Amino acid sequence: MGKHLMPRAFLKLFAMLSFGISMWAQTAAVPGEPPADLDAFVANSMKTFDVPGMAVTIVKDGKIAVAKGYGFRKLGDATPVDEFTMFAIGSNTKAFTTASLATLVDQGKLSWDDRVYERLPGFVMYDPYVSHEMTIRDLLTHRSGMGLGEGDLLFWPHSTYTRNDIIYKLRFMKPQSSFRSHYAYDNLLYMTAGQIIPAVTGTSWDDYVRQHIFEPLGMKHSTVSSKDFKSGDDYAYPHSRVDGKLQVIPLEDLDNVGPAGSINSCATDMGKWVQLQLNRGKFTDRDGRVFTEQRSREMWAPQTILPTGDPPPALAGLKTNFADYALGWGLREYHGRKLVGHTGGVGGFVSRVMLVPEEKLGVVILTNAEETEAFDAILFHVLDHYMQLPSTDWIGAFKALKDQEEKEAAETMKKAEGGRAANSKPSLPLEKYAGAYNDAWYGPITIRFENGGLVISFDHTPGMVGDLQPWQYDTFKAHWRVRTIEDAFVTFSMDPDGSIDSARMAAVSPLADFSFDYQDLLLKPAVAEHPLQTNRAYH
Repeated sequence: MGKHLMPRAFLKLFAMLSFGISMWAQTAAVPGEPPADLDAFVANSMKTFDVPGMAVTIVKDGKIAVAKGYGFRKLGDATPVDEFTMFAIGSNTKAFTTASLATLVDQGKLSWDDRVYERLPGFVMYDPYVSHEMTIRDLLTHRSGMGLGEGDLLFWPHSTYTRNDIIYKLRFMKPQSSFRSHYAYDNLLYMTAGQIIPAVTGTSWDDYVRQHIFEPLGMKHSTVSSKDFKSGDDYAYPHSRVDGKLQVIPLEDLDNVGPAGSINSCATDMGKWVQLQLNRGKFTDRDGRVFTEQRSREMWAPQTILPTGDPPPALAGLKTNFADYALGWGLREYHGRKLVGHTGGVGGFVSRVMLVPEEKLGVVILTNAEETEAFDAILFHVLDHYMQLPSTDWIGAFKALKDQEEKEAAETMKKAEGGRAANSKPSLPLEKYAGAYNDAWYGPITIRFENGGLVISFDHTPGMVGDLQPWQYDTFKAHWRVRTIEDAFVTFSMDPDGSIDSARMAAVSPLADFSFDYQDLLLKPAVAEHPLQTNRAYH
């Protein structure tokens, strides 16, 4: 009996699979309509995750099927988001930087594998070997050996350092792993890659993006800086949860790290960008290209392998068979389709761009709050629709994950609070901790004794002023006066004679953004420097 059932079952399964493939091929050839429940789903996601405003773009089969705004540009203001409302897109800027470099590769002005120091004289990393061997490709693929977000405090929160200042300071950042051996996301090297453009062309990264991407594509509303916004312009305001309450916060000035994350755009303009990407660099409405198909394939080719692991049970459907970083894009698999995408996040904004080349599908979601779960729920709802997958309660799944992460973080912080020696005393009188300190890559940090307490300030970051609250023994908690900045522990170490040797910092919350890279700092009491030994800017 078994001999007959097995072949029959196999043939039935084969027929079902063949029918399914045939049906998919037929429907894929017809331009797909957006999900009928898209508006309701977006509204539900915004309500669940407390997002004031959002813009959604869907590109299918070369056409912009959806470019639409939802909600409001600002809490307390009824002005709606529309298809032209600008949002900060954060690290989705990185793909614009690689595309700009790709145009120079097409022109024969540089190669992905040119050594950086040959294009950017004076470029130096901590390790001399890395300084000599690092290529433009290495700048774009998060495998330099630097730690996750290392050095981001040079620009986040906004600092007075320039792009060239920051490039000079790379030489003082100790690697966390060996060169090309380990993936660790960074921003500073993307900014460095952008600075190769003026070194080669004489045109700033900012103007090059405007002239070679925005203008040819007709991205009339997009800007490379929040400083370009004028009163009355159609832009969303950033929102962040401050001490548990969603509030409007100031726009971030990211000009000193522009190529890594300073672009602002809207649903309509991002639709044009996605059309170009899915069409492999060719305009969809006329002859001509921004970059060649060969460059497109290179930008989507795996460069650095990422760990995958298993997602939590609620998100088991997101398990992927591979994950890589390409050139300005992340790669992964979803139900047999290659996904090419990226996320972006700056103060008060998060965004998502996702391309599914096999489906000729692109999705962009821009938001004016810091809730990544809101855009991911919408993204996978849209992907499931076009890929004809069973319906999943993505909003419920991502909400459960968010709640669990917040619960675990709260428990960790509560445990730390309960376990500290609250009645302990610092080793020294408070005024002895005051003074000038210096970190090798950040530079000067000052601790002052004021009104019976200690105040810490990062000298090149105007917003980073905080009160040092005693925590236990020689550890204090920096409670920043600008409450969007993550609080940090500051722990002092003593020399045998009782003087301060150094201080280390660490974020208080387990959920702190990695760009608050306090752990990379080593504060040393400042000593008078010989004039020839002072830090200088890279030129």
